[in-house]
Amino acid sequence: MTPATDLPVEKTTVLGRSFDVYYRDAERTARMDHLNRQFVQPGSLAFDIGAHIGDRTGSFLRLGASVVTVEPQPRVFRALRLLYGKNTQTILRCEAVGAAPGTLDLFVNSNNPTITTASPDLISAAQSSAQWQGQVWDREIKVPVTTLDQLIKDHGVPDFVKIDVEGFEWDVLKGLARPVPMLSFEFTTIQRDVALLCLKRLVALGDFEFNVSLGEDHALTYDTWISADDMGQNIMALPASANSGDIFARLR
Repeated sequence: MTPATDLPVEKTTVLGRSFDVYYRDAERTARMDHLNRQFVQPGSLAFDIGAHIGDRTGSFLRLGASVVTVEPQPRVFRALRLLYGKNTQTILRCEAVGAAPGTLDLFVNSNNPTITTASPDLISAAQSSAQWQGQVWDREIKVPVTTLDQLIKDHGVPDFVKIDVEGFEWDVLKGLARPVPMLSFEFTTIQRDVALLCLKRLVALGDFEFNVSLGEDHALTYDTWISADDMGQNIMALPASANSGDIFARLR
């Protein structure tokens, strides 16, 4: 992984702020590695779906995994190439992941590219949420789309899949026809229905159990893994202020 001292130093730029958040906070990095160690071991294969500037890719690499890193935003992808393009344990793919191959419209938030999305429903939900006020998706670009099934065909069955695609998680899971050992997907409290659809999809694929990490805690909430029904009830009961988190799933 590229050390922090080699990262871009343009702190006033949009991506510069992202580097501050995702790479220059040593405590956050330590929490993230501690959590990911429960799912990624030396020799593992991990998929980082919706990589943004690759902090999870960096974590998986530090833990000894090989990583397939997928990010559709061309400008962000250039940063990924600078960080990981020469790393022989990383495969970089500049495309979206969805239900079927093809192309899609990506709604870009130029001032906050971490919430660039392929989901018009997320944009609509954000407009009625106080916590998302001021977010503007100011342009659209067409990007190529692959599927999890195609990634598995190309690179092998992953030990862990991380999915963080801003309200498009269910569409990503629709492109998966078989269970994988472990995965995570992001949810937001402005789109709890998407989380419920993802849980339903995973139950249809295999005998999964679930846990959750809220916000930037990078720690599992429950000592005991729970059912999809219980997870769904817990997500519905969260206050709006919880905002977001990652639901983890593993095969029993």
